[in-house]
Amino acid sequence: MKALISVSDKTGIVEFAKELEALGIEIISTGGTYNKLKENGVKAMEISELTGFPECLDGRVKTLHPKVHAGILAMRSKEEHMKQLKDLGIDTIDFVVVNLYPFKQTILKENVTREECVENIDIGGPTMLRSAAKNYQDVSVITDPNDYSLVLNELKQNGTVSLDTKFYLMNKVFEHTANYDAMICNYIKSQRKDESFPNNLTLTYEKVQEMRYGENPHQKAALYKEIGKCEGSLTIGNQLNGKELSFNNINDTNGALELLKEFDEPTVVACKHGNPCGVGSGTDIYEAWEKAFNADKTSIFGGIVTVNRPITLKMAEEMKEIFLEVIVAPSFDSDALELLKTKKNLRLIELPSISVKQPETALDIKKINGGIIVQTIDSKLLDGYEVVTDRKPTEKELEDMMFGLKVVKFAKSNGIVLAKNKQTIGIGPGQVNRIWAVKQCVEHSKELIGEGVTEGSILASDAFFPFDDCVEEAHKAGITAIVQPGGSIRDEDSIKKCNEYGIAMIFTHMRHFKH
Repeated sequence: MKALISVSDKTGIVEFAKELEALGIEIISTGGTYNKLKENGVKAMEISELTGFPECLDGRVKTLHPKVHAGILAMRSKEEHMKQLKDLGIDTIDFVVVNLYPFKQTILKENVTREECVENIDIGGPTMLRSAAKNYQDVSVITDPNDYSLVLNELKQNGTVSLDTKFYLMNKVFEHTANYDAMICNYIKSQRKDESFPNNLTLTYEKVQEMRYGENPHQKAALYKEIGKCEGSLTIGNQLNGKELSFNNINDTNGALELLKEFDEPTVVACKHGNPCGVGSGTDIYEAWEKAFNADKTSIFGGIVTVNRPITLKMAEEMKEIFLEVIVAPSFDSDALELLKTKKNLRLIELPSISVKQPETALDIKKINGGIIVQTIDSKLLDGYEVVTDRKPTEKELEDMMFGLKVVKFAKSNGIVLAKNKQTIGIGPGQVNRIWAVKQCVEHSKELIGEGVTEGSILASDAFFPFDDCVEEAHKAGITAIVQPGGSIRDEDSIKKCNEYGIAMIFTHMRHFKH
């Protein structure tokens, strides 16, 4: 039996080759793999010795030869195939151990050239893998070093690799090559600055971890990350404490992180079930924490907190006294970290690139039955605004309007946010009727913070007012300014009602539905 070994990832390859050699399997190899095996005492045959043809074109052509591919593709059960091999003087190759040029590592290098990336597109490797996978009944094809032990155990116990295992290894090949080709395709598309949606959309992700379960215990789940640096993403966060993140933890934390990225000033975002429940900005991070916590001391229980400045001991002392699931920050002061670690289940995530936003071309993908719907992310807040009422907003009102608009952008639609002094005082998300969202905001603010808190606050809406009833409710609550996209055929009704009550209103002409 013969094994052809040519790997980019050389993890464990010397040990594996020696085990194969001890089982009487002849080793054939190429390039750097051949040199490594020879240096470590493996009696390998160089590929050119097998083919009778030297490597050429700077190594671009090594294994693209009939003596390689016929030896792999010949079906042992077909007499005609075996007779042709004998007549041609070609031996079978029974094991193909190949993984591909490091294209991902190449494109992620700083200042890498297009020429270098193209040169790292593997040709011979995928060809051998596909050949071996097609003939899986007769050839064991191994792409993943983690499978070496599986193959060796079966060889030692049974003298052969089972058909089920070969079929599994075949599956791994096409996972490997599909991922590889998708990376190349996406790289080329990015180099061409092509932002169109292709006729055939192929996405590739790497598994970070499997989870105990999904949204509910009867559902399976795993976390995958995009190919790339993923700066600002939870997928590269460093977990310093606590249990493994759950599906819901990750989903909720991601929403809180994306909202946090809207703010440059010290800000804290508390989130529950995918919706913000308390957001505060301040001159320092402790003031921001106080505002976020006091915005809704009830809903933050069992929630997620994201922070865009280091966690201090003073904050940690207060955080420790409440039940939180996850805290994410760019860093933790050493004494704060030591204190928070006393809560063994509290997940602490360090994410130095916490403020890095996704590129505007990033995709938002939602699964539907039988397919997906894809859009670019909602990367903008507004492109300017229009004052549509007689009274213009004050500077303070305008500041709070921008604050509220950032929050409502991340509240489920229909969404309404009340804010005052850069603090949310009421959030009404996910209602099927916009007036209900307004009423919910007002009711919750009175319940959670106290009567009169809405006096002098602003109201931010993710979409237009279909009627003037929302303005009527705002007036009853003492709200003095409103920011909304506008665009309703009844906009004039709302404008007149605002003028009647002296409420300032601006239109952004940009909707922020979030479903």
